[in-house]
Amino acid sequence: MKAVYVAMMAAAGIAMMGQAQADEALAKAKNCMSCHAIDKKLVGPSYKDVAAKYKGDGKAAATLAAKIKTGGKGVWGEIPMPPNNVTEDEAKKLAAWVLATK
Repeated sequence: MKAVYVAMMAAAGIAMMGQAQADEALAKAKNCMSCHAIDKKLVGPSYKDVAAKYKGDGKAAATLAAKIKTGGKGVWGEIPMPPNNVTEDEAKKLAAWVLATK
């Protein structure tokens, strides 16, 4: 029984890693990485900084998905983030990926 549990947990971990890699690939494909990096500020804040800022905010995923899709200005300084050509589903996936960045 314990071996089955361990195998299931390992499979879940591999699946989650695969999803994280797919979401990072989406960020690269949508040119998000032109202005953002995972662990350092470029033009915009790092994804780690964004995740830290919104930690514990129950509305963060919806807020970030909307900002990803429509753009924004003022939260991180004067440089605006332009709207991105993403679907609602892509915006939600990207927001969840950013918030999961550690």
